[in-house]
Amino acid sequence: MKSVIITIGDEILLGQILDTNSRFIARELAALGAETVEMRSVSDEKGEILRAVDDAFKRADAVIVTGGLGPTKDDLTKNVLAEYFGTELEFNPQAYGWLEEIFSAHPERMNAYNKSQAMLPKSCTPLRNKKGTASGMWFEKDGKVLVSLPGVPFETEYLFPAEVLPRLKEKFHDLLLRYRLVTVYDIPEAELAMKLAAFEDTLEEGLGLAYLPSAGLIRLRLTARGKAVDRLDGFFNKLLKALDGLSFETNCADTAEEEIGRRLAAGGVTVACAESCTGGNIAHLITARPGASAYFLGGVVAYANEVKKNVLGVRAEDLEKYGAVSEPVALQMAEGARRVTGADFAAATTGVAGPDGGTPEKPVGTVWIAVAGPKGAHARKFVFSHTRERNIGRASVKALRMLLEEIEKA
Repeated sequence: MKSVIITIGDEILLGQILDTNSRFIARELAALGAETVEMRSVSDEKGEILRAVDDAFKRADAVIVTGGLGPTKDDLTKNVLAEYFGTELEFNPQAYGWLEEIFSAHPERMNAYNKSQAMLPKSCTPLRNKKGTASGMWFEKDGKVLVSLPGVPFETEYLFPAEVLPRLKEKFHDLLLRYRLVTVYDIPEAELAMKLAAFEDTLEEGLGLAYLPSAGLIRLRLTARGKAVDRLDGFFNKLLKALDGLSFETNCADTAEEEIGRRLAAGGVTVACAESCTGGNIAHLITARPGASAYFLGGVVAYANEVKKNVLGVRAEDLEKYGAVSEPVALQMAEGARRVTGADFAAATTGVAGPDGGTPEKPVGTVWIAVAGPKGAHARKFVFSHTRERNIGRASVKALRMLLEEIEKA
């Protein structure tokens, strides 16, 4: 199943808001086994929306549109889609009933603009939105589908899995592709490609291998389309054999922080962090996941040695003797984070992120990472790259992986 995602809104094109809907929808479609062939953003202008929708229908089986469903005059999506599908707006009793439920506690707040959201294109199937007042809409034309969803991210993130995915599965069950994922650690992309060149030469029609690099890891996606689906598992086993000798994991669609969150929430244990060179990025990654308050107690950004000493309890003599970027300091930072917060586990980073500050003994990219838990603490030294952003990203990912390994051993 090929899909196109369209976001509508001048605020996106002006850079005033970040389009998170496309990323969310694309991930959900990929998990379903659908292929997103294009993402595009268009302005709140009738002609632009019509052209985008018409072009998408020529290329895709399913078109997912977000935005422009609010109650104000600048929200044009309903009217434009009614025109495109050759229908008109009409009062929808079902959608109005949903509005009445939303305003049941304060019926006086439902004004004429809210009521207008029950006016929907006659040919659409309304999709119930329990998180807002704008109903989603499902259209069909020539065997293809267009789905229109609100632009508010948490509304889309409810509607798409609750109302859209089940319908897509039912309609396009014969058109879905299949894929397998494996995450490879601690190897440059070009080096990995060289190692897998012979395997890629064996791929048959309908099979493809994609490299998805990010800080500290490369996710490989082996995809099968059509008749090749039956050969996917066999080729995936061949891929794993080709990765022999490398550090990799299968069944790892989630990021490290998502996996940590799932395990901690289930186990009732807690984590904290002490960060120097990563500057709070580890805490950011963990707390970006909803529900993190159940297991993340806090973090200390100890950039200065005084904070390492006075807050985390790092010994002054060790800072003087070994320097801030050292094994003893990293270990004491992790243990200090546990002590200060009361967490079961903690991770700590101290290093030279760059671009300046390196020495022959400790060049830019040198990072010590420590993890501490009920069974003690241990640390490892890494030398990443000369790029500050990449060093921060890779150190954060590695710290999370080490933290996850420590949790698994407990």
